[in-house]
Amino acid sequence: MLRSALSTLHSNLPASSVQAHCDGPCGVYDPASARGSAEAVVSMTKKLLELQPPSGNDPSAWAAYNNTFSRFVAIKEEQAQQTKNELLILWTDYFKPEHLATFPNLHDIFWKAAKLCSACKVNIDQSKADELIKAVEAIHTMFWKSKGRNDAWVRAS
Repeated sequence: MLRSALSTLHSNLPASSVQAHCDGPCGVYDPASARGSAEAVVSMTKKLLELQPPSGNDPSAWAAYNNTFSRFVAIKEEQAQQTKNELLILWTDYFKPEHLATFPNLHDIFWKAAKLCSACKVNIDQSKADELIKAVEAIHTMFWKSKGRNDAWVRAS
């Protein structure tokens, strides 16, 4: 009976889906997820630049090339957006006004990193991808310094 009542209530008053890191004071932040996503941007950009179109007019060769190219682009853009999302969580939720005393360029670094995420989405530019990973490394360093730690920057690739 309770199940039926809850089912009826749910179908008549559906809740909207929402997403968030969390607006509660969990204190769980780590720039590692931004690093992983930024590394994927670097990797996909490199793969796109190395991808060679087929010679000739073989339809199946062109279909395979176009499929691979579009998959690499989709992954690159998705990971650039994920990097931006992770950086924005750190910028807007973790870092506080008191961190500006230690990191006076904090806003500039984050703003430029977010802009690099956008540049990596709309271009296939290895230099922008490399700049992005360097910006994420700078944020990693600031983050761990703000916690009184000196965690090593370790890339997966």
